[in-house]
Amino acid sequence: MVTTVNLPDGLHERLKDLAEQEHRSMNATIVVAVEEYVSARSRRARVRDLAREVAERDAELLRRLAE
Repeated sequence: MVTTVNLPDGLHERLKDLAEQEHRSMNATIVVAVEEYVSARSRRARVRDLAREVAERDAELLRRLAE
């Protein structure tokens, strides 16, 4: 799938430099960055969901511990 992204000049230059340092194309560098971002966001969402589940399941125990 093709997507066009408009980058500020400074970010474009930094991306270009990083891609060169890592011996990748700019496109490959962008794909890696987006994959890492999406993965991190997914992990945070899962941790929030698990914390909510624990809090709901153990609400009484947590209330007693807080006393």
